[in-house]
Amino acid sequence: MARYFDVHPHDPQPRAITQAVRMLLDGGLIAYPTDSCYALGAQLGNKDALDRIRTIRKLDAKHHFTLVCKDFAQMGQFVNIGNDVFRSIKAVTPGSYTFILPATKEVPRRLLHPKKKTVGVRIPDNRVVQALLAELGEPILSSTLLLPDEEDPLTQGWEIKERLDHEVDAVIDAGDCGSEPTTVVDFSSGVAEVVRRGAGDPSRFE
Repeated sequence: MARYFDVHPHDPQPRAITQAVRMLLDGGLIAYPTDSCYALGAQLGNKDALDRIRTIRKLDAKHHFTLVCKDFAQMGQFVNIGNDVFRSIKAVTPGSYTFILPATKEVPRRLLHPKKKTVGVRIPDNRVVQALLAELGEPILSSTLLLPDEEDPLTQGWEIKERLDHEVDAVIDAGDCGSEPTTVVDFSSGVAEVVRRGAGDPSRFE
């Protein structure tokens, strides 16, 4: 049965954040709010949790997982970003965008796109996530909480608890955070390609 944390969206309780991060460090899988919708999150090197995410969402090997990062300093450890691409990303960050970039050797191979050797990264504009990242000290391995054969992500913490009670270890409920996933921009070739239109304005990358 999943642990349920009811937290304030703008001033999350430190004790709840500490307990949720401890669960991540102990190998747990959490459902948590972002600035675009809820997501599934785990510690970066947690293969078991990665497999659980694949099972819950029925994902294939080509799916791009996302590293949710606290800031650019952290992001720069895991992806290669040229100056022009950096400026483009910085202009809309933090925000509801995911960027696909060539991964560094710091990223576990099982997270990479099998052919492109790329990974998704983002810096969300959400205080609950930022509190989690500050406490954890590393990116959260993440995937949008969109269940198979459903068009829209889950948007309510209580519903996530009800439906995934035996598939995740914790649910962090900070209220409704929207139902639109991030806009995904692929920079792996050095040129922006919008591969999913979402909560972030895609027009500046088209």
